[in-house]
Amino acid sequence: MPRFFWGLVVWGIAVMPAMTTGQTVTQVQNDQELRAALSSASAGTTIQIAPGIYQGGMASSTLQGEPDKPIVIAGQDPKNPATIKGGNAAFHLSGATHVEIRDLIFTNASGNGLNLDDGGTKKQPSHHIKIRNVKVTDVGPEGNHDGFKLSGIDEFEVSSCLFERWGSGGSGIDMVGCHKGTIANCTFRYNDRVQANGVQAKGGSQDITVRYCRFEHAGNRGVNLGGSTGTPFFRPLAPGYEAKNITVEHCTFIGCQAPVAFVGVDGAVVRRNTMYQPGRWALRILQENRDPSFVPSRNGQFYENIIAFRFGELTQAINIGSGTAPDTFRLDRNAWYCVDRPTRSQPKFDVPESDGIYGRDPEFQDVESLDLRLKDSSQLRHLGAQPEPVAP
Repeated sequence: MPRFFWGLVVWGIAVMPAMTTGQTVTQVQNDQELRAALSSASAGTTIQIAPGIYQGGMASSTLQGEPDKPIVIAGQDPKNPATIKGGNAAFHLSGATHVEIRDLIFTNASGNGLNLDDGGTKKQPSHHIKIRNVKVTDVGPEGNHDGFKLSGIDEFEVSSCLFERWGSGGSGIDMVGCHKGTIANCTFRYNDRVQANGVQAKGGSQDITVRYCRFEHAGNRGVNLGGSTGTPFFRPLAPGYEAKNITVEHCTFIGCQAPVAFVGVDGAVVRRNTMYQPGRWALRILQENRDPSFVPSRNGQFYENIIAFRFGELTQAINIGSGTAPDTFRLDRNAWYCVDRPTRSQPKFDVPESDGIYGRDPEFQDVESLDLRLKDSSQLRHLGAQPEPVAP
């Protein structure tokens, strides 16, 4: 029996009323239809993109959803996501509000995979953005190019996304002047020979949480808490810090020259993470923006983490740069384990640590397969990355 759908066809685009009053589903199957759908989308529109390859360089500055009627841009089949390929930015949205992006692949962009910004207004951020189940691969590849470039975005969520091979000097996710955001259950993969970061929050970013993520050789720094931003790009202007109130928790880091770096930050918490074989340092405290109005990197907390390292690779537990305030940092209840020389597990610290644990085997489930969950018999079960609670 043939299958039919009911609705309208506008300029070759199937437009169907959704089950919820005021919601509309627009189905697209080619570049022209996708561009037309982006230009005409209004609050309550869901753009469903059929499986296939679409030309990158898609852009919009008119997407304005509403709290109960977001604009949704989604692959029609989550098991066979549509691919947006090429372009300077595969997808670029400016001034968007209440927009959801999910079930898509962005690949082979020369600039950034997904670029979201406030259109340069600085005082009118894009806001209420949700990104879920998106894969970004092979961006750049050389230079400062990012998987996701977020500039001036407030109230946002990035979840269950995969990042592989972004620019050699860029970040999997780069945030400039972003506020009140969460990055959760994402995976970042690259190699440790590049100056890249997995996640970076800088340019006045504040109140950002990174949790339940996995960083597999995600570059020089797994998470860069702060950074170095040109004065005109701060949001807000002249905040006195690169980043503030940033939290990294329940994440797993494999490799990276330094899993975390506090860089011109004014308050950050790194807690209950598992760090396996960091390349040189467990953490760094740095000051790269030398503007005299900025506070020195300060008020960091590093506690209840597990750091498993190899003798001769962890050259120093903590790297402290000039112009910082290391005396304001706190290290508490971290477990340090030298996997090839357990008796050499206690590093030398330039910042005092309270109640540290040294030389106790974490008892990972399966090191060969890099399953770094802890066995039930582990005496360190209360430390390190914990599994995400299952919703009832």
